[in-house]
Amino acid sequence: MTKRVAILISGGGSNMMSLVQDMNGDHPCRPCIVISNLPEAGGLAKAASAGIETLAIDHKQFGKDRSAFESALHDALVAAAPDIVCLAGFMRILSPAFMAKWDGRMLNIHPSLLPKYRGLHTHQRAIDAGDDYHGCTVHEVTAELDGGPILGQARIAIAAGDTTSVLAAKVLPFEHQLYPMVLRRFAAGDRDQVVLGV
Repeated sequence: MTKRVAILISGGGSNMMSLVQDMNGDHPCRPCIVISNLPEAGGLAKAASAGIETLAIDHKQFGKDRSAFESALHDALVAAAPDIVCLAGFMRILSPAFMAKWDGRMLNIHPSLLPKYRGLHTHQRAIDAGDDYHGCTVHEVTAELDGGPILGQARIAIAAGDTTSVLAAKVLPFEHQLYPMVLRRFAAGDRDQVVLGV
């Protein structure tokens, strides 16, 4: 049975599109909706052009009432009835209460080799630490920020002189390769870790 996938974004949606473009043929999933917390997110137009239902729930309209925003987001997801929710550059921290409602069904991609560098500014933090390697991780979402079970990682070498923008550009193609691979396996019930790169 084909699984329905909702994708949450906040920006241009490059990881969203990598997921969408992979969901065809014998893939066990199909996208059912793309939701953004920012109406101006460029990824919404890309999703609409691909024939996918889109929705913007502007978090700024809720002020500091995070629970009201999350209630609206939850209601939208329930209406779309996804089997899996993929966070793809969704830049809002979700509460444990919200995530409990989607426990075991939500994935995220994070630009670091978790458990290193949870949160923001991961490329700069890897450079500042003098790391030899950097990369990205796809993990299940739990109440612990960037702390859920790891389902896949891609690793790249950090070269002398690499800047944050250079590192980001090196990592992004691996994000686009890793996330669809993990989603395909996750939908089939396979939670073994995928490893890509050096």
